[in-house]
Amino acid sequence: MMNVQMQTINQKIAIEYLKFFYPPLRNEITQLSVQDNFAGAIQATINYLKDLLLESKINIIAHHIKLMDWIYRNGNSYVRDIIENLFVRSFESFKKHAKIGDWKLLYQYMPVSFQVIYNDQRKQDKIFFGK
Repeated sequence: MMNVQMQTINQKIAIEYLKFFYPPLRNEITQLSVQDNFAGAIQATINYLKDLLLESKINIIAHHIKLMDWIYRNGNSYVRDIIENLFVRSFESFKKHAKIGDWKLLYQYMPVSFQVIYNDQRKQDKIFFGK
């Protein structure tokens, strides 16, 4: 078997993965990709996951977070920056809107890389904003 090097994922490739990972959002993500709006596509996924959170569908959300982590780990610097600054940053809102038990379970399922980023963001917010 050949050892094939994975191509770094740019925003155009990431959009294709998002269309595949989020079938209910396929039309919206397609429309945003035509406008070259990768950040908008990430925001659409966040909104979708927030809707699932209201329904306490923690296992489904955890699965989608792991898929986003895969894009993050294989993404170029732009893709990683957008995911850090929109997707991971949205976890604070998830925490506020989730039941305590749901949040604890979701955090437990969260990939370590996202836990580290989330905790670093919280520390920085505390320093800069006193939150």
